[in-house]
Amino acid sequence: MPKVTEPIVSVSPPIARQQQQQQQVTPVKTAKVKSSHKEEIAPPKSSPQDVETIKKRQGFFTRTLWTFIMIGGFIGLLLMGHTYMILLVMLCQTLVYREVTALFSLKSSALGSNDAEKVKEKDPWSKTLNWYFFAVTNYFLYGESIIYYFKHVVFADAQLLPFATNHRMISFTLYTIGFMGFVMSLKKGYLKQQFGLFCWVHMTLLLIVVSSHFIVNNILEGLIWFWVPASLVICNDVFAYVWGITLGRTPLIKLSPKKTVEGFVGAFWCTIIFGILWGTYFMRFNYMICPVHDLGVDAWSSIKCKPNPVFLWRELELWMPLSMLFSKLLGHPITTISYAPYQLHLLFMSCFASLVAPFGGFFASGFKRAFNIKDFGHSIPGHGGMTDRMDCQFLMGVFTYVYYSSLIRQHYVTVGSILQTIVSGLTVDEQLELLADLKKYLHGQGVAIP
Repeated sequence: MPKVTEPIVSVSPPIARQQQQQQQVTPVKTAKVKSSHKEEIAPPKSSPQDVETIKKRQGFFTRTLWTFIMIGGFIGLLLMGHTYMILLVMLCQTLVYREVTALFSLKSSALGSNDAEKVKEKDPWSKTLNWYFFAVTNYFLYGESIIYYFKHVVFADAQLLPFATNHRMISFTLYTIGFMGFVMSLKKGYLKQQFGLFCWVHMTLLLIVVSSHFIVNNILEGLIWFWVPASLVICNDVFAYVWGITLGRTPLIKLSPKKTVEGFVGAFWCTIIFGILWGTYFMRFNYMICPVHDLGVDAWSSIKCKPNPVFLWRELELWMPLSMLFSKLLGHPITTISYAPYQLHLLFMSCFASLVAPFGGFFASGFKRAFNIKDFGHSIPGHGGMTDRMDCQFLMGVFTYVYYSSLIRQHYVTVGSILQTIVSGLTVDEQLELLADLKKYLHGQGVAIP
């Protein structure tokens, strides 16, 4: 066969030599142009320390801005009345409950993602039962509060009377239905995860919903028992942050490495001073100190009540050397000093808000470390989730209720309590007999009966 040869393209030596020179020179020039162009437009590199400083400033600005937004909204709802404060507490507890229960995932170290999906398919009622138990617990606790604080309304209304007299039985029946539903939803092979979630939900109900119930009771006893303790926790948190970023050097606790001894001590003294001044100012207003009898009142309503003795001013006779010292300093005789017992209670509440309530935050920090998360959520910019802001408030609210009910509350015979005794303890014939005797007594006292 004839041999096939490739065509030969002849190029004159000068032209070929020129093309080779262009191929060698052109890339070098292009590279130089590109490199010089990069040098002109490239921004200066920031050091890691500068980047960290910028992030801290942005975080501080965002956190401060939303702190004032939350405080402003808090004050606005406070002025609008008790109902709005109760709704605020219910909203907060709902968000916290959602965030905490969301941490429990059916994924475990023994389960992969595919197994977790199978568990969810096998247990479709888990989320529904979680919120069912939440609703039943709220029904029971808030029902107890309504019956206790509004006896004069509940036991005088024929439509509400069956619910009031059988409230606990109804609550137990609803819980039993949920318990039976949980048992019926159990699946073989997933029992450990299902019972773990059941225990998790009940722990959350105990720590969050029950604590919120006590906070609502504080509101109904008088807004000052909710407003001032909550303000003390906010004050302590703010000043701990301020003192910590300015003077903080010594770590306070390993669970929360950003907490410092300097911030803890500085916040303690600031909270003491703030608490006494803040509480003394608000104890002057009936709107703040009067227990609630009508949920329709607001800050502009005319409210009158017999104040608790802790809000009444008293005179304390000074020790003679102190009297002489103060007289010389002020230029006029000082023999007594005015004080209100509530100021002493403020001192104890401020100490609790500074020394004990922060451990609610440390508990939450340990909780987050256990799940390897930074925040419980992202509902509040710069602060994380609602749980990150309410961790200390729950502990403070329970303490305030126990402290108030044990040392301050006065028990009076009220129309509501007597009406509850009559309705639940007397038969209809006995009630009619009591009514006739009461009319006879009033007639003898010269009181006109309409």
